[in-house]
Order: sequence, then C-alpha cells, then structure tokens
Amino acid sequence: MSGFKYSYNAIVFTGEDFVTQVRRLSGFGYDAIELVGEPDWYDLAEVRQVTGDFGLKVSSICSMYTTERDLCHPDGARRQGAVDYCRRIADMAADVGAPLMIAAPSVWNKLTPLAPPDQEREWAIENLQTVGEYAASVGVGITIEPWNRYETYFINRLDQALELLAELDLPNAGVHGDMFHMAIEEADIAAAYARAGPHLTHTHIADSNRAAPGTGHTDFKPVLQSLRDIGFDGYLTMELLPPTADPFGWVKDGRAAHFKDPYVRQSIEYLKALEAELT
Repeated sequence: MSGFKYSYNAIVFTGEDFVTQVRRLSGFGYDAIELVGEPDWYDLAEVRQVTGDFGLKVSSICSMYTTERDLCHPDGARRQGAVDYCRRIADMAADVGAPLMIAAPSVWNKLTPLAPPDQEREWAIENLQTVGEYAASVGVGITIEPWNRYETYFINRLDQALELLAELDLPNAGVHGDMFHMAIEEADIAAAYARAGPHLTHTHIADSNRAAPGTGHTDFKPVLQSLRDIGFDGYLTMELLPPTADPFGWVKDGRAAHFKDPYVRQSIEYLKALEAELT
C-alpha cells in the first residue's frame, strides 16, 4: 500500500525567502508545501519555478479569514469582499497547481453571531456555493474547516462541517480536519475522521500543543490508521504554530526557530515511523 503524502504549512516560515522554505522541506522528504492565503506575499511565477526545481507540489492554500473576509457578515459589502478574496485564492491555487483551498464560513475570533444564526448560516451556504462554483471553474476544490470554540462560534466539529457540506451542491467540496481544533472539540479524532470518510479532503496535523507530533499527548497511531482505513489520499499537512495569539509576531521576532528545521524533521520522521507500523 502506498504511503501518505506529507506537506508543511508555510505560516511559520513567514519572512523567509521562498527558496529556503522549499529547500528545507525537500531536504527532509516532504512532498509539498501549503502556502499562506495572501497572494501578495508571493511571486507565483517563482513559486512554480522553485517548487518544480525541487520536485515539490503545492498541496493547498491556507486561506486567511481575517475580520474583513467574513462570508456570513450582516454587511453585504463585507460578504462580497470575502467572496472576492476567495476568488483570488482560487486563482492563486490554480496558478500554482494546488488542488485545494481551505474555506471557512466565518472568520477567526468571531465568537458570537452578528445576525440571527439561521440568517448567518444562510449567507454562509449561499457564499460557499458561489465560491465553490468559481473554484470549480478554475479546477480547484474547496475544503471546509471547523475551528475550536475559542476561535469561532460557527462550526466546531467535523460532523457540523459535514452538515454544512450536505447543503451545498458542489462536487468539488469536502471537509477538512485540523487535529489541533479536533483535540479540543472531538471526543475521538480517529473516529471523527472515519465518519467523514470520503468527504475528508484535507488535514492539518499537529500535536495537542500545536507543536510537532510527538511533543504533546496526542496518540497519532489510531489517527493514521483511521486515515489509512478510509483511503485518505490527500496530504498530511503540518500546521504548527507558536503558543501565542500572534504567531506572525513570534516568527518575525525569531522566537519560533524550532518550528523550522527541528520541527520539520521531527514531524515527518515521527509520523513515518508510526506509518510503518500500520496494518
């Protein structure tokens, strides 16, 4: 049976030249890089050139849902701005050959609705449908990500993401399971992945402390076994972040150096060793 594919979210490489990022991942055996969903941060021609030179793919675009990018905001202009942003991310994904973009129905740190919850859900479904249709037109899939209760009120578990998915008419859409959020919200991460089955199109991998696998208390072996059992063929993408509400600040200040070479190496070595033990 073929092994998993491994990717690494570039958020902790912020401010570093792209060649260095890709060389690091290639050197430690990764298959791909996940780009931060800020198109202006990248020269997309350089991304294509450098990833090609090192034999890496772009696994996905980690869309950044800041306050002004809310697909279910009461202000129609704000919602339209969020849709326009998502279209840019779909174009970015298509330009660099990434098969997926992460889609969030609301924004980070929105802990209570700004309109009746049913209305916000209606706006979210309407705009996810619009975004998904546009993404499909440029050959890109969308994957819906739940976040934990301390980061959003909207959807927090994979079953809720699946319910939202069922209300969309999008063959290019699936759900995304981030193990950091799941460690807070799911009773059993492996079982939640199993229930998602073929609708699971993306993962973010991290230990319970959002650091490299093996540094916290998450039991990864049953999780990997579950992913193998459902035939998951997406990327195991490390999304490791410093223990702060301002990860970009920590990265820029040089306080997250261990999230580069040390954690890049540890993550893939730890997971591949467990992968070798699976049935």
